[in-house]
Amino acid sequence: MSRRRHQPEPGDLIKVKRPLYQHWALYLGDGYVIHLTSADEGMRCLSASSDATLSKKAKVKKQLLKEVVGTDDWEVNNKYDRSRTPLPVKEIIKRAESYIGKEMTYNVLCENCEHFVTMLRYGEGVSDQAKVGIGSMVALGTGLVVSAGIACAAFGLSGGKSREKKY
Repeated sequence: MSRRRHQPEPGDLIKVKRPLYQHWALYLGDGYVIHLTSADEGMRCLSASSDATLSKKAKVKKQLLKEVVGTDDWEVNNKYDRSRTPLPVKEIIKRAESYIGKEMTYNVLCENCEHFVTMLRYGEGVSDQAKVGIGSMVALGTGLVVSAGIACAAFGLSGGKSREKKY
């Protein structure tokens, strides 16, 4: 059964603890979340899979929190509130609902589920998960690890931070 630190409130970020990665959603209220999931209806969600390509198609879905988390643990995690100011809750929900059903580009390093929900909450997409992932995946010949932003630029991608215009 899922454990929670406390009952989520509209606009809260939800971190779902999956094996090997974290999936992120934004709580809308009444038991529903919005999140990025695979555009392929047969796949449960997006992840840093063994797929050699970093970019995929994603779909924005509104689903019950309990359907999204399944048997995985989850928690409310508004960790970026320490460094960013959340938008007003009504604006967060309005922005989120405007994306329901849209197909988007998903990139594990630059446009992932955490980038998406933080963009909704703060107006700027950020992902600590991507920074950690790129740090373990990309290294220069000198052994120096590069940041997600530099790596994304090197691969011709959007960068380590996403803004609303990206979506």
